[in-house]
Amino acid sequence: MKKLLYVFGFLLVFLGVAVAQAPKGAVISAEQTDYDFGVIKEANGKVSHTFVIKNTGTAPLVLTRVVAACGCTTPEYNTEPIAPGKEGKIVVTFNPAGRPGQFVKTIAVYSNGRDGSFTLRVKGVVE
Repeated sequence: MKKLLYVFGFLLVFLGVAVAQAPKGAVISAEQTDYDFGVIKEANGKVSHTFVIKNTGTAPLVLTRVVAACGCTTPEYNTEPIAPGKEGKIVVTFNPAGRPGQFVKTIAVYSNGRDGSFTLRVKGVVE
């Protein structure tokens, strides 16, 4: 009888640890968080890149704010919730007008995800 109680207790502890380690809520992830435009011509105008983000959690992911560190970089995103296992897109546009030389721009993505914020980056060289 004691052995049965020990085995049952062990199973309860094991299940408790497994449940505690399972991701809860929304979790934002992306295969690509950095993008290099390479060398771009100022005269050719704006360039854009689409980042694909995924909700790897168990609850809907809601992007609450997506902000760039500079006015020359504009993020566009959908405010509709992203279901668990589904993907969303963030389009980042950089305007090279009057900005010759190398650049690195960061975009902060705020959500209801477990980690709170997420960072994307674009870079390149303007000729």
